[in-house]
Order: sequence, then C-alpha cells, then structure tokens
Amino acid sequence: MAEKTTASNLILWSLGNDCMKFLYRAFLLLTAASVFASFGFAQQSTTPASQTSPSATSTSSTQSADQALPDSPDAEAHVSPQPSGPTAIFDTSMGRMTCKLFSKAAPNTVANFIGLAEGTKDWTDPVTHQKMHDKPLYNGTTFHRVIPGFMIQGGDPLGNGMGDPGYYIDDEFNPNLNFDIAGRLAMANSGPNTDGSQFFITVAPYPSLDQHYTIFGQCDPHSVLVAQSITEVERDPSNNKPLQPVVLNKVTIVPNGQPLPPPPSSSAAPVAPAAQTNP
Repeated sequence: MAEKTTASNLILWSLGNDCMKFLYRAFLLLTAASVFASFGFAQQSTTPASQTSPSATSTSSTQSADQALPDSPDAEAHVSPQPSGPTAIFDTSMGRMTCKLFSKAAPNTVANFIGLAEGTKDWTDPVTHQKMHDKPLYNGTTFHRVIPGFMIQGGDPLGNGMGDPGYYIDDEFNPNLNFDIAGRLAMANSGPNTDGSQFFITVAPYPSLDQHYTIFGQCDPHSVLVAQSITEVERDPSNNKPLQPVVLNKVTIVPNGQPLPPPPSSSAAPVAPAAQTNP
C-alpha cells in the first residue's frame, strides 16, 4: 500500500511537474507574443507619424539641408555684390555704354570717378601741370588701348597710357567681386594702390585679373556689345592703340531714380567680338 501510495505520489508529482513546465512554456510564448505585438504596433504607428508630423519632417529636412551646406558659416560669402549706386553714361564716337556703379563695394573709387567725371574734384593737367578746377577730366579723351576678347581702356588725359590726374588712390578689393562676367568697369593701375583716372571695361570674363584691379561698375549687355565693337577697330599692333581715335565725348552721372538722357543720334551700332587676346 505504501509502495502504491509512493508510486501515485510520483505520478502526481510527475504530472504536476509536466503541467508546470507546460504552463511555464505557455507563459513564455504569451510573453514573447505580447512583446512582438507591441513592437509591431510601435512600428506601424511611427511610420504615419513621420509622414504627417511637422517636427519629424522638419528634422529630416534639416538634416538633409545640413548635409548639403558647407562646414563654415560663409555659405553665402561667394554671392557677388550688386551695383546699387548711380549710373555712369559713356557717350563715345562709336556708341553709348551704360554702367551701374558699386557705391557700397568701392565707395572711394566711385566717389573719385564721379568727381573727375563731373569736374567737382581737382586734378592736375599732365601737359600743362596746372590744377584743373570745375573741369571734367574724361570729356574728349580717347580709348588709347583696345584688345579684342579682353577690354577697352581709357581715361588718360595724355591719351597714351602714361597720364594720370596728379594723384593716386588706394585699391578697393572685394573678395566676392571678381572678373567672372563681361562688362566689368574697373580701374587701371601700374601696381598696388596706384589708381588714378584710367579705367577699362572688359568684354569677357578674365579671372587672372581678380583681386588685382578695383571693380567699381557693371555695364549692361548692350554696352558690352559697344565695347566689343570698339575692340574691333584697326589698331597699332605694337601698343593696341586705335589708328583712328575712338573718342569718349562725355561721361554723365545719373543719380538713382532719375531718367537717363537720350543718346546722341550719331551713336554707332555695335558689331560682333573677336577672339580673346592675352593681356
């Protein structure tokens, strides 16, 4: 009887142990199923949230934008300044050129040019060595050096590239203002800080000039065509001086908001440019 009881107890214990194992396994399965279900629900609820939530979209867009931007904060540092000063009208024997001045990027250069153009700044005549007062310097001068594919140069009271107003002004370089487009109006010089009255207008981009010559104006596309036509005249190959003078009849400064004066009826039509020549 004791053996049967012991055997019965063993059977019951074995059954109980199996039952406990079954229940434990069932518990593990239920727990795993619950965790899986929770994970699956979380993934489903996150997907639409990322599509509709402004913060999620904004964060993603910000990260993409940050990756596209350079490391330094000067992402806009290479935007070329725009001319905001008055307009300089160059009425020549071969047509009119219209150039907007960079009063902010090169204020001293622009002021010097306007003073010489209007006669409000004194200058010394290089021929007579007399002080000129209330006399515009540029009117009646010539373009003494013209190079196809490069530029036209003028503003010399001597007309041979050796003249100046009797003084020098310093360069005004802007790291974002370069010779990357045609029509740049810039000061000629014989070295650093030797700007005077001579200027040139480019007819093509010319990066080798960058940060060596003060840019103080930008001429419009029609003016570039006029400048190109001037580069096409017959010239002395030894110094690129036109055989027949190209005269700068008058320089007129037009303040912002004021109408431009009508062009002279004798203005000539521009012609196509030639190939670029090494400066």
